[in-house]
Amino acid sequence: MQKQYLGFLKPLKSSNVKTKNTRRTFIRNSGLAVAGLGMSNIITAQQASSLFTNLAPSDRLNFGVIGCNGMGWANMNAHLKIPGVQCVALADVDQSVLARRAADLKKMGHNNKVSLYKDYRKLLENKDVDVVIIGTPDHWHCLNFVDACQAGKHVYVEKPLANSIEECSIMVDATKRYNTIAQVGQWQRSGSQYQQAADYIATGALGNIRLVKCWAYQGWMKPVPPVADSTPPEGVDYKMWLGPAPKRNFNKNRFHFNFRWFWDYAGGLMTDWGVHEIDIALKIMNASAPKSIMASGGKLAYPNDASETPDTLQTVFEYDDFNLLWEHATGINQGNYGRSEGIAFVGNNGTLVVDRQGWEVMPEYDYKDGKREPKVSEIALTEKSNEALDDHAQNFVDVIKGNETKLRCSVEQGAISAVNAHMGNIAFKTGEKIYWDSKTNQFKDNASANELVKAHYHNGWELPKI
Repeated sequence: MQKQYLGFLKPLKSSNVKTKNTRRTFIRNSGLAVAGLGMSNIITAQQASSLFTNLAPSDRLNFGVIGCNGMGWANMNAHLKIPGVQCVALADVDQSVLARRAADLKKMGHNNKVSLYKDYRKLLENKDVDVVIIGTPDHWHCLNFVDACQAGKHVYVEKPLANSIEECSIMVDATKRYNTIAQVGQWQRSGSQYQQAADYIATGALGNIRLVKCWAYQGWMKPVPPVADSTPPEGVDYKMWLGPAPKRNFNKNRFHFNFRWFWDYAGGLMTDWGVHEIDIALKIMNASAPKSIMASGGKLAYPNDASETPDTLQTVFEYDDFNLLWEHATGINQGNYGRSEGIAFVGNNGTLVVDRQGWEVMPEYDYKDGKREPKVSEIALTEKSNEALDDHAQNFVDVIKGNETKLRCSVEQGAISAVNAHMGNIAFKTGEKIYWDSKTNQFKDNASANELVKAHYHNGWELPKI
């Protein structure tokens, strides 16, 4: 096993980007203001037009999107709310998706020329593109990302960072090698409630925090009924969609959204929701690599459906001063503390719970002279005060422009949560309690676990070398 797969796995207190590394000086120096366009996910044609009023061409950032379905398009929409950002190129293996997104741009009032590509490498050759958004399935992230870095583009990459621990390390190296400004789409970091929770915990009011719980109970997820293999839909370059994944006949269950539930392309809810929640937990606890990991679960809700990844999972991560418990379940909404998702910091004096709606504090109690006295003041639910995805996009653009120096989620930071999530899946796959050796950057005395760290590419595609 190569050394330094996980050399980046250390607590990161900040991510400072030197503006001298930006690709174009006019982008670095021009400056942009906060958009402030409200809470809608899709901007109107009138709003789109106003974003370019009195803006010189040098004040504009030209974006391309690789993988235009789902979050790739949601991310583009968030960036289009920012003055001076325009979409000039789209790449997707599905011609119907390309046509739909090109039409969406016109409806939104973006009348500039938009180039369409079935092969993302052609998009990267387009000199007009300054920045790319990567919204492809997880197994494509590393190749898309490294190629974009080598092409001199800045990158917004959807989470999880990559589909293996080895790829995460390569992507960290690529940002350094090519001086790329890269934001990972772990946008919860930009949520007001998460920062407020972090500030409260930093006061020490909760006392010693010995346990952090993270969870995602997804009641909307129903069984994926098995279907027979078929020919790919017209206009889909299925060979390109597979890319480095093992060669298989086309099956619609593995295509588009449901790719998440198959090991060839992703890591299930552990890497889908897990990276979001674990990221916040580790950031606040200033932790990175666990000492040990164990996991138990399986296909317990829908044992006969078509998906591969566990629909029920409990994973325990041991760090120096606390344990972290991850759990997920499909078909159930009633998670911990009555929330379908969230993070709980359990301290001696009380518990802080935060989710995508807000945060609150539940006190522990002492009993004196027959009276119950709280150890810490109760704090009722404090709701979020911003749209985190929009602010995450704004931060990325501001760093490119040189108006800010600190990314909300750098590749190094995104790698920490992705690697921890992959470790959880490795523990599940091996069925063992596995121990991480931070000195050797590998699992202790466990060849099976160390083999699962690696990425395996197929169909003539090769793992990028930095």
